[in-house]
Amino acid sequence: MTVPTHTALRRVQATRYATALREGGSLPGLVEADDDGLYVVKFTGAGQGRRALVAEVVVGELARALDLLVPELVVAEIDPELARAEPDSEIRDLVRASPGANLGVDFLPSALTFAPAGGFTPEPALAADVVWLDALINNVDRTPQNPNLLIWHGRMWLIDHGAALFLQRGGMDPARHVLLPFAGSIAEADERLAPRVDRALLEQIVRLVPAEWHPDDQIEYLERRLSGPRSFVQEAERARTAP
Repeated sequence: MTVPTHTALRRVQATRYATALREGGSLPGLVEADDDGLYVVKFTGAGQGRRALVAEVVVGELARALDLLVPELVVAEIDPELARAEPDSEIRDLVRASPGANLGVDFLPSALTFAPAGGFTPEPALAADVVWLDALINNVDRTPQNPNLLIWHGRMWLIDHGAALFLQRGGMDPARHVLLPFAGSIAEADERLAPRVDRALLEQIVRLVPAEWHPDDQIEYLERRLSGPRSFVQEAERARTAP
């Protein structure tokens, strides 16, 4: 089992709001920080609030523990005064509504969005592992229209997990997953990955979430999803082998 090598997310202080990224409804922003890094910052004041940021950390760090590639996640400290020079009133209001700890995702310069016909073909086992993970966490947001996968330096990186872990929602539709046409056996992915996810790992990952975001019952939810028989594995395998 791969376990997180850090006990807390690294914290950085945002020093300049560079530009808005108007993809999706949460209006993340590209922000410079005091470590000279560039981060895509997702704000607590956005519509989905802290719940989405908790999902980003839990799912992102779980994916990392399973040896899938995820950009570094940091806590980006935001001073509301950062909005003073911003001419867009919507962005000013969002930044001012998000003081303190927000989520920063390491910016991957010149990364390309994965497209099924774009020339990058994931290995079948890798594609199956991503489908398995998304089925486990109930991630409905990895479709051909919105793949949330980046190709950077010839490798595939997973991003944008704020729509996962909706505890009251039905399961994702595996037939709509962007990687299903590339995937090998989902049952074999289950055999590879499920034994690596236990309560100790989940507790370590949840402890990475900043306390001020109030992580709640993700551990119990994921443990229920992992308890056998795992119907989401069977559903994904049926979708993969359907004519």
